[in-house]
Amino acid sequence: MSKMATSKAATTKPAAPKAAAPPVEAPKAEAPKAPAKKAAAKKPVPGKTNILVIDIGGTNLKIIDSNRTEPIKIPSGPTMTAKRMIEEVKNATQGWGFTCVSIGYPGPVRHDRLMAEPHNLGSGWINMDFAKEFGCPVKLVNDAAMQALGSYDGGRMLFLGLGTGLGSALVIDGILEPMELAHLPYRKGKTYEDYVGIRGLEKLGKTKWREHVMIVVDQLRRALEADYVVLGGGNSKNLKELPEGVKLGSNANAFLGGFRLWDKRK
Repeated sequence: MSKMATSKAATTKPAAPKAAAPPVEAPKAEAPKAPAKKAAAKKPVPGKTNILVIDIGGTNLKIIDSNRTEPIKIPSGPTMTAKRMIEEVKNATQGWGFTCVSIGYPGPVRHDRLMAEPHNLGSGWINMDFAKEFGCPVKLVNDAAMQALGSYDGGRMLFLGLGTGLGSALVIDGILEPMELAHLPYRKGKTYEDYVGIRGLEKLGKTKWREHVMIVVDQLRRALEADYVVLGGGNSKNLKELPEGVKLGSNANAFLGGFRLWDKRK
């Protein structure tokens, strides 16, 4: 506690001069803030499944894993052999820590085995041991089938991929059935792919091509008793009005399909 002051006779003294106020300092300029960094991909967690999905196309390879939201693109084309694809993917995914791989392949696949070399890529695919090269389990499906699985929303769904050729797959009650409808006869000795693939688009022009796409969709939907049809592939963007029960898919659904291939509930 502070002591109380005792009373004394007051003598008047001149007030001491006030000290001069210290000079006011100018506010310091704030250091410029560093630009915000983009959110990095999640680091792989030891012991946790990390699925690498590879969507092989005639123009690009697209790669993504469970920890990323945006795919990496690698140019492909006629010089993209199976060996080069593996090298490119390994270089692009260093440190990703993937534990298994899904590959969407532009050609027929049966029971995780490639049945033919691709039309628009290099060679060496059929006899490649992908599991050995990547050092982990690998699942192989047709690229249209992988996108179909990612597009599925119940019931009986027919997927048609309008790209360089015509990809096709059917999903019934969650069971994926890849199909090879492209080379079935359609008109004048030509196949479905001849009319609604890229060759048909270039020869017929967009208006006529759209008409044939709708005819093919209707024929195949009726034949396979599909509840609805999903149209994917790069050329689906050229379509305008769609009939009831037909909708556009997204190429990004291929990645979702690659993840779903490892769904243990299947």
